[in-house]
Amino acid sequence: MNPIDRRTFLHAAAASGALTSAAPSLANPASSDVTFALMGANSRGSQLAKRFLKFPGVRFAYVCDPDERALAKGLKTIADNDGGRPRGVKDFRTALDDPHVDALICAAPNHWHAAATVAACAAGKHVYVEKPCTHTAWEGQVMQDAAERSGRVVQVGTQRRSSPMYQEVMQKAREGVIGEVLYAKSWYLRDRPPIKLQAADGPPAGLDYRLWQGPAPDRNYQAGLLPYNWHWFWHWGNGEIGNNGVHMIDLCRWVLGMDLPERVSCDASQLRPGDQRQTPDSTVAVYDQGGKRIVWEGLSWSSPHQTAGGVGMEFRGTQGTLIVGDNGYEVYNAGRELVERQQRGGVGDDEHCINFLSAVRSGAAVNAPLDEGCRSALFCHLANIAYRTGGVLATDPQSGRINDNPAAMRLWDREYQPGWAPQELG
Repeated sequence: MNPIDRRTFLHAAAASGALTSAAPSLANPASSDVTFALMGANSRGSQLAKRFLKFPGVRFAYVCDPDERALAKGLKTIADNDGGRPRGVKDFRTALDDPHVDALICAAPNHWHAAATVAACAAGKHVYVEKPCTHTAWEGQVMQDAAERSGRVVQVGTQRRSSPMYQEVMQKAREGVIGEVLYAKSWYLRDRPPIKLQAADGPPAGLDYRLWQGPAPDRNYQAGLLPYNWHWFWHWGNGEIGNNGVHMIDLCRWVLGMDLPERVSCDASQLRPGDQRQTPDSTVAVYDQGGKRIVWEGLSWSSPHQTAGGVGMEFRGTQGTLIVGDNGYEVYNAGRELVERQQRGGVGDDEHCINFLSAVRSGAAVNAPLDEGCRSALFCHLANIAYRTGGVLATDPQSGRINDNPAAMRLWDREYQPGWAPQELG
C-alpha cells in the first residue's frame, strides 16, 4: 500500500467524519491535537505508535510497560518518529491520572485488554484496544458497559474493517455478486518455533513481573514466556484463534451477517512433539447459525503451500465463489469461470488509525466498534471452550451463552488477582 500523506489523511478524515455518531470529541474541540499514552511497547505497541505518528496532530505523553527493555524500545520508536519525548512509566495508571492524555493505546497482552479499557474509560480516555478485545467471554459485557457509561470512543484493532479492499469485498457480497453467501472458510497458516519454557530463579532485572501479570493471578516466572509465548497459555492468551484467527472470523461474520452462533464445534490437537504450549497447534473451528456456516482452520507449525498465502478466506454463495486474501480477491461464477480479479490489497492499518483519530476529534463512527469486537472475540472463546471441554456447544444466538452445559460455562469467566478485576477498575 502506498504511504498516506497529509492530504490523503485530511480527505479520509473528512469522509469518515461524514458518518457521525454520538461519540464525543476532544474536551477542547478547537484543538486538533490528540495526546496518547501507549500501554505495551514491545512489538505491536511500537508498531502502532509509529503508524499513528504518520498523521498530523498526534503526540505521545507516556509510554507504559512493566518491562524496562520494552519501555526503552517504545520511547526510542516515538523519538525516532518525531513523536516528542514522552515519559516512560511502568504502571499505565499513572498516565490515566494525567488530564492532558486524550486516549490510551492498549497493546498489552490479552489478559490486560478488559481491565485497561475499563480503567481508561472510567478516567475519561478514549481507547484503541488490540484484538482480541477480551480474554474471556464474560469480559465483553463489562467493557461495553464501561464504554457506554463514559461515552468514550473505543476502537478494536481488527484493522481490516478499515481496508478499502476488504470494504469493497463486503460491498460486493452485499450486492449479491455471488448470490446469497451461505458458507465462509478461513485460515491462518504459520510455521512457528516450538515452545520451550525453563524454570528460573526469578524474572530478569527490569521486569516487574507482578505488574505484567496484572489481572491474572500470580504464576511463577518461566524463562521463554516473554515477550511473545504467553499467547499459547490459557492464563494469559487465547491461542492462535484469538491471536490471528479473530481477524478472519471477524471478516467472515461481517460478510455473512452472523452476529452470534447457535452451534459451535472445535476439533483441535497438539500435533508437533516436544512443544510445551497449552493451546492447540492444529485447529478447525465450525460455527453454525440460521443456515449459514463459518469455518476457521489454524496451523501453527506449517507454512502455506497450496493456498495463496498464510491468511485467506473463501466465500461460497448460491451463484459463485469469492476468494480473498490480503493481496487481493477473485470472483468466480457458478460455472467456476473467473469473472473478476483485483490484485490491489492492503490490511487497513493506516486507514484504521485515521478512522480512530476522526472518531476522537469529531465523533465519527469507528469501523471496528467494541460490540463487534466482543462478538468476534466471543467466537474465539467459544471454540476454545468447546476444545477444552471435548464437545459440541449449543449456544444462544441472542446472547452467545452456552446452553445446558455447566462444565463449559465454568470457562466463561476466570479468577482475577484481588483488586485487578475489570469491574473493580471502573
